[in-house]
Amino acid sequence: MANDCIFCKIVDGVIPSARVAESSDAIVIRDISPQAAQHYLVLPKTHVRSVAEAFDQGIGEKMVSSLYALAHQVVKQEGLLPNGFRTVINTEAGGGQTVFHLHLHILGGEQLRGSFA
Repeated sequence: MANDCIFCKIVDGVIPSARVAESSDAIVIRDISPQAAQHYLVLPKTHVRSVAEAFDQGIGEKMVSSLYALAHQVVKQEGLLPNGFRTVINTEAGGGQTVFHLHLHILGGEQLRGSFA
């Protein structure tokens, strides 16, 4: 755990947060500032600053795969299929990352604005 990392504190239970789902590698919580009707965060239990750092450390493929596996469980559990959803990993400040603990956003439950087509 990184001492000043809010997501590490949530993962470790120091800061309480209801868990939507959990695996051996990650937890899912609801975002406290949702950007969609349903907005979840998939947090790895291991502290890694960003997806770029995870790949630099040689653990990116396994970590990202485990995050998406748990995300898939959540989108089915929470009824985001068949309508659809968006997943996002922001990387570093220039990419919109504000908490520097790798995390995957799941957004859905409504028609999302914007397109990356």
